[in-house]
Amino acid sequence: MADVLLKLSGLLIFFGILFSLARLVIGRTIVDRIVAIDMLTVITISLIVLYSHVSGRFIYVDVALVYGVLSFLAVLAVARYLERGL
Repeated sequence: MADVLLKLSGLLIFFGILFSLARLVIGRTIVDRIVAIDMLTVITISLIVLYSHVSGRFIYVDVALVYGVLSFLAVLAVARYLERGL
């Protein structure tokens, strides 16, 4: 049962990457592209956590948390820049 869930989550992550890349390419505005890049970072975080679970090395969860915080700060900086400049 666990193998089926791991394969299903891998398939869902693959489709998430596919749709995010499509939004990145097709996006008409810069905001669409920023949201697509942010979605790719969220998918990458889930991929890191999934790999952490499969490999049994839970130190990667800390890496995913730090990556999430840095991604959040980067999106805030870009949003502030787009709104009124740094």
